[in-house]
Formats: sequence, C-alpha cells, structure tokens
Amino acid sequence: MSIIYVLIPIAILFVVIAIGVFFWAVRSEQFSDLNKQAHSILFEDDKEQHKKSNDGN
Repeated sequence: MSIIYVLIPIAILFVVIAIGVFFWAVRSEQFSDLNKQAHSILFEDDKEQHKKSNDGN
C-alpha cells in the first residue's frame, strides 16, 4: 500500500511533463500543417528525378 504514495506523484509528474511537451509543440507550430509533410513524401522524388533527367539532356 505504501508504494501507492510513490507511484501517484510519479504519475502526476509524467502527466505534467507530457502536457508541457504538448503545449510546447503547439506553440512552436509543430502541428500547423499536417498535410505538407505527407505530400512532400509523395512528390519529393519526382522533382529530383526530373532534375536528373534534364541534366542528362
């Protein structure tokens, strides 16, 4: 039963840290444009391949 007195403050500390990290991420605009990265994965290679094919001509 005495372990509860140790685990509850540790759990509260983890929650406070997680909330702090979340608000830091929101303030530093980590979540501002979620679709940009998804689209850049799809089209980034096409641009590089297009440059390489034009350099060869």
